[in-house]
Amino acid sequence: MRVPVFPLIIMAIICMAIDFYILMAAVKRCKSKVPARIQMFSELILYVFFIGVLCLPRESGSDDMLLTVMWSLFVVISIYAAKFVFVFFDLIASIPMLFKKPRLSWLSVTGGCLALITFLAMWWGALVNRFRVQVNEVEIVVPDLPDSFDGFRIVQISDLHTGTYGADTTFISKLVDQVNALNGDMIVFTGDIVNRHGSEVVPHLEPLSRLDADFGVYSILGNHDYGDYSTWESEAAKQADVDALVAAQRSIGWDVLLNEHRIIHCGPDSIALIGVENVGDPPFKIYGSLADSYPNLSDPLTKILLTHNPAHWNQEIENNDSAKVALTLSGHTHAMQMEILGYSPAVFRYSNWGGLYHDAKGKHPLYVNIGTGTVGLPMRLGATPEITVLKLKKH
Repeated sequence: MRVPVFPLIIMAIICMAIDFYILMAAVKRCKSKVPARIQMFSELILYVFFIGVLCLPRESGSDDMLLTVMWSLFVVISIYAAKFVFVFFDLIASIPMLFKKPRLSWLSVTGGCLALITFLAMWWGALVNRFRVQVNEVEIVVPDLPDSFDGFRIVQISDLHTGTYGADTTFISKLVDQVNALNGDMIVFTGDIVNRHGSEVVPHLEPLSRLDADFGVYSILGNHDYGDYSTWESEAAKQADVDALVAAQRSIGWDVLLNEHRIIHCGPDSIALIGVENVGDPPFKIYGSLADSYPNLSDPLTKILLTHNPAHWNQEIENNDSAKVALTLSGHTHAMQMEILGYSPAVFRYSNWGGLYHDAKGKHPLYVNIGTGTVGLPMRLGATPEITVLKLKKH
């Protein structure tokens, strides 16, 4: 869990400015000194708490330590998000004072109410909404689909981030039951099964081993699955952890595709399932190779591509007229764990952040699953955990 220095400094300056504004407002508007004193002491306590949290080891600390840091930062952020909302509205309410007119008190009260709603919404997202799984069913028309695969159902899950749950398997177990109840022909997992290292998945192997589909369970690795968010004594130790994570998935019957493909047979027909290791945009490291995974994308076999980061689709599939890739499945974005009325701040980072997308010629559909887990902030404000059922149709 990395905290960039420059954005952290900017955030600290903004938080101090917000606290100073609220303190001055309390001094000027309240006859009693109590509100101002409460503001002053509470902000000092928050600053000490925040500095203490930042001093805790994140990359080298234990999983319990990481969870402590995660939840502590969430406490601070939820408080300052609410304060920001209040100050924003209160500043607008104060504009008439520039023209020697009364401040719009009703707008300040509105800001206070919205600030409270913001705080409660964030905690609702942390304690309730991040466990409310939504099933999205999508029909994908593949004109050259072999007859035997007409109606074939692929169930996709992504971004479990099991380390966020510690040893509590309750959510993962319920998720597995929901996936199995959908009776998909195939189950695919599109990366990020852990946060930092492979041991996080160990408590969850038993429930995950219950995932079952007639044509198998397949998975790929995401950017969090390579140990890049932890410190290691050597590169060999880091690679050993990745190997252990892959072995753990294979031990429960998952077929982990490491720049590989599998031919899926159904009756007299077959399609190819391609699994690429992580390929994306900076700052994410590139481990995958589409050419190694499937050397000839232009051959007549219908292909389904699993690639964690949807940016890979933009790079190698979207404008590749010769590639006969019927469907690409990705995850990674989480919709930044925030989505309201179909809009997400993820749009400022990814043009394809959630749902079904098509290239200009309609040849290469992409589906981006917004994941089931959380990383960074343990909250989903909107952007509910997703299970996707993709039904392949010839017409």
